[in-house]
Amino acid sequence: MDWRSAIPAEEWDLYRAAGFGNSVGLGRSPALLIIDVQYRTIGDEPLPIAESVARHYRTSCGEAGWRAVEQIARLLPVVREAGIPVVYPYVATKETIDAGRTGQKIPSLLEVPDRGYEFVRDVAPEPGDLLIPKRHPSAFFGTALVSYLIDLKVDTVLLTGCTTSGCVRASASDAFAYNFNCAVIEECVYDRSPTSHNVNLFDIQSKYGDVISASDAVAYVRSIEWPGRAA
Repeated sequence: MDWRSAIPAEEWDLYRAAGFGNSVGLGRSPALLIIDVQYRTIGDEPLPIAESVARHYRTSCGEAGWRAVEQIARLLPVVREAGIPVVYPYVATKETIDAGRTGQKIPSLLEVPDRGYEFVRDVAPEPGDLLIPKRHPSAFFGTALVSYLIDLKVDTVLLTGCTTSGCVRASASDAFAYNFNCAVIEECVYDRSPTSHNVNLFDIQSKYGDVISASDAVAYVRSIEWPGRAA
C-alpha cells in the first residue's frame, strides 16, 4: 500500500485545513545523506524481517531494507556524477559508556557485533565522501554535520536510509530546525514497521519537509549545476 493511501482521507483534510503540508521545495545546492545503512539494519542477506531478526541481527528491518538499498544504489551514481556531496551519518560502535537512556530503552542496540556496523557494500562510502559517526538518532545531534554543510554551501538535504520513524525523522526535524530545505526520498527509506513507516512519512510531509519519489529525486539531481560537477 502506498503510504499516502494508508492515511485516512479525513486526516489529510484536517491537516490541510490546519495549514500543514505545504511544499518546502528544494534549493540548488543539495547533499545526499545515507543514514545508518549498515548490515545491522538489513541483515546479511535478503530475508523476511522475522527470519532476519532470528538469524542475523535483532535490529534488522529485513526485506524492506534491502528494497530501499536497491533504490539508493540506483540513485547514488547519478548523485556522484553530478558532483553532489554524499554524507554517511552512521551509528558508531556502542561502548558501555554510550548506554545511557538508549541502553535502557533499546538494549538490543548495544548487542550488535562488529559486522553489523559495516556499511552495506552496494551503497558503501567512497573516497571523498563525508562520514559522520553519531550516537543518537539525528544526524545533526552532537555531530559536526551543520559545520560541514555550511562550508559546502549546502541548502538542501536529501534523506535516505533508516529508520523512517527514528533516525530519518529525527534528522528531518533537525534539518527543518536549522532551516535547510529537506526532502525524504520515499523508496529509499525503510522501517521495521510498515505502519510506523507510513505514519512518519505523513508526519514529515506535513511538518518538516517534502516526501518525494526516487524518480523525482533523479530528475532534480540531474537539473543541478553543482560547482563540483565533472566537466
